[in-house]
Amino acid sequence: MDTQTTALTAQDVASFLGQNPQFFEEHAELFATLSVPHPYQGRAISLGERQIMTLRGRVKEHEQRLMQLLHQAGGNERISQHLMQWCARMLAETDARKLPTHIRDSLSEQFQLSDIALRLWGLSQLEEGEFTQGATAAIRHYADTLAQPYCGPLKDHEAASWLAAPPTSLAILPLRPLAGGGTIGLLVLGSDDAQRFTADMGTTFLEQIAALAGAALGRLNANTPDAA
Repeated sequence: MDTQTTALTAQDVASFLGQNPQFFEEHAELFATLSVPHPYQGRAISLGERQIMTLRGRVKEHEQRLMQLLHQAGGNERISQHLMQWCARMLAETDARKLPTHIRDSLSEQFQLSDIALRLWGLSQLEEGEFTQGATAAIRHYADTLAQPYCGPLKDHEAASWLAAPPTSLAILPLRPLAGGGTIGLLVLGSDDAQRFTADMGTTFLEQIAALAGAALGRLNANTPDAA
């Protein structure tokens, strides 16, 4: 009777070892006799030594990832401190009419932003001037559609024209009063760093800035006791 021989492939061997983890327990002597190619040098090493190298590589990857997380945590802590200081300065401002200028200038100082623009509308105690110019119906509609801050390279956006110079990246924050309702303005943060505001970045801190600024600016409504 004819017999048919099927050649084993590397995948067959790998599948067998994966499905039979007891193989090396039953053939422990193989650890001492098997040798495999060194991953970086042209020589053979034992299977045990190769496994140790693999484990060391994984440990190094975990250490690098831990350092990245620690660095990110440190950056988040610094941002939180700046955010608290900015909020404290807003709370200390007794004249609500000075809040727009205060928000723009203190944000630039606290977060080292090269260019900031603020446009507002629908606030009865806000005088016509720098902070109301360019707040067209189209831009107000756009603000209403923003559920969260926009981040990216949108240089030709109408709101980007409020900045002193065309930004490499920018963030557009919709401002809403604490009491709810429609938007009352847009806060535009510009940067000459393309990586400062990217489409895939987290927006938690930007959302906090928008919420705090919107709540503070709500004092400029006529029905707010301290608006005057």
